[in-house]
Amino acid sequence: MAGHGHGHGGHSHGGCEEEHEPAERGLEYGLYLRIDLQKMQCLNESRDGDGKLVFKPWDKRTERDTFVESDVDEELLFNIPFTGSVKLKGIIISGEDDGSHPAELRLFKNIPQMSFDDTRREPDQAFRLNRDPLAELEYPTKIARFSNVHHLSIHVSKNFGEESTRVYYIGLRGEFSEAHRHEVTICNYEAAANPADHKVESIIPQTNFIS
Repeated sequence: MAGHGHGHGGHSHGGCEEEHEPAERGLEYGLYLRIDLQKMQCLNESRDGDGKLVFKPWDKRTERDTFVESDVDEELLFNIPFTGSVKLKGIIISGEDDGSHPAELRLFKNIPQMSFDDTRREPDQAFRLNRDPLAELEYPTKIARFSNVHHLSIHVSKNFGEESTRVYYIGLRGEFSEAHRHEVTICNYEAAANPADHKVESIIPQTNFIS
């Protein structure tokens, strides 16, 4: 991939580890069901279609049979269209406990079909990651910036030293609102299992962000 942007400023560590796992946790990470998989893209994946496989149910987050691996270098770029409007509250990304695990994550909202050249711009938020093979670390987003997201781009800009990056799971936590063109019955179903009904903010401690 030519024309990748690699300029970055100072970094500080972020993320938090859950002390316990409420029964509602799986519902909170249900946004993978709201991705338009037919239109989703993963750039620089070594095998076509593998990028879609890492968005999976909460109870399968530690399974190792599906993953995406980068191709020509360590970068990956996920272009994720949703079927409605999302308020993104947190993200988890899990890989191997080695140098192939993502080390930095950069988020961009509402820029469909981003290319690696487009990632040279300032992200809406960026995180320095810790290795997380058990998918335990959540990186809370700045909710004010991610309150009306129709399209999310996730740029894995570097790893911990390997030539390629491997990702097993990406979890997205937040709230979902149907676009008006969808069936009202779907709205009713979503209202019955809305993560907003559950108290989730108290589990997030002080976190320092890159941007």
